Amino acid sequence: MTLKSIHSCRFAGGLIAALLCLATVAQAGPPLICHTIEIGQAKSLPWISHNWNLSGGENYDTKNLVRDTLEILAPDTPVLVRMETLRRATLYARKDPAAAKELLARLHSRATAAESSGHSDALTWFDVGYLAETYKQWLGQNLPHMTDGMRMDPNPAAGVDGYAMLKKALAMRAAALHADDPQMEFAAALITLSGPQDEHRQHAQKAIGGAKTDSLLAQNLSARFIGPQTETMSQLLAKN
Repeated sequence: MTLKSIHSCRFAGGLIAALLCLATVAQAGPPLICHTIEIGQAKSLPWISHNWNLSGGENYDTKNLVRDTLEILAPDTPVLVRMETLRRATLYARKDPAAAKELLARLHSRATAAESSGHSDALTWFDVGYLAETYKQWLGQNLPHMTDGMRMDPNPAAGVDGYAMLKKALAMRAAALHADDPQMEFAAALITLSGPQDEHRQHAQKAIGGAKTDSLLAQNLSARFIGPQTETMSQLLAKN
């Protein structure tokens, strides 16, 4: 099929974006950015676009980004909602490098402060680790046809091992629940799409297995990666 046979410009643009996202999966590209996490009616950062990218319709004031994100990432906020909130925060953060740096610093400070007080919290380590890995896929990256005209400020997460923080969160969560957290395993599986393969396989298996008793996670795993021409998330995770 050629572009001339595609009558809808919107469809063509979505298809091109999908192919670009898929092409970069093997290089730890934008899977944490391209794929929207389904959160039902849960509160997250305001969003107007129906796609993964900022359409230009968003008029959100990034001066509120840190405050709003921290408020949403409350102790009772589910992991899937945290993932989508941090994804949106990362997209907004590209327009405001000061907010990007402050958000990462505040999340890290929150995790270390809790640990220093003897009340280490798995979710706070998850937040800073997941944000760091999401930053790496978007901030400071030159992705042709996806970031044209966007600013290229230094990435505040450069050198930060977010996956190590996420593994720490997984271990703490498993100890507290006496079981694996399937939603957190889903996040880890997305981060490790490009490796390490053995750990990715374990995260994917736990996420897919846990979806049997988690309807929202099951909905996310059955969703297409980006657009109707792409694989479902469970297929993508299992293949990689």
